[in-house]
Amino acid sequence: MKTLTFILGGARSGKSRRAETLVTALPPPWTYIATAEAFDAEMAARIAEHRARRAEGWETLDAPRDLPAALARARAPVLVDCLTLWLSNLMLAEADLPAAQSALEAALLAHPGPVVLVSNEVGGGIVPATALGRRFRDAQGVLNQRMAALADHVELVVAGLPLRLK
Repeated sequence: MKTLTFILGGARSGKSRRAETLVTALPPPWTYIATAEAFDAEMAARIAEHRARRAEGWETLDAPRDLPAALARARAPVLVDCLTLWLSNLMLAEADLPAAQSALEAALLAHPGPVVLVSNEVGGGIVPATALGRRFRDAQGVLNQRMAALADHVELVVAGLPLRLK
């Protein structure tokens, strides 16, 4: 069954664990599309922690920037973790954000099976002090709105607890 589920939450809210629970409730094999890149030891440790807690049956595709291509290769069900890092990678590469978001939407619509997307909700904090920070916050808000509109189900995870929004 083709469904799109969008999971939002703050840092360390439990959103990735919630997404993994939803995906592993479906028959394996599962595809994990990872958007993070390890630029330092701390990020490498975070990535290793995520990989270690996943059960057998996961295939991991790394897609720091070309998420639509990874979705085209992925077997369902799919977990994309996370759109926040994907957007950050695109911004640092000075990519065309509207074109990238449209390509992502097309790839999601074309994917034949269930997909769970994870993203950070960044609109509840203070206004960033830098122009780049404000541009990122605004772009993340637009991306989250686009994904929520496209999704069949949307959840906000707070302190490990999911709240159904749609």
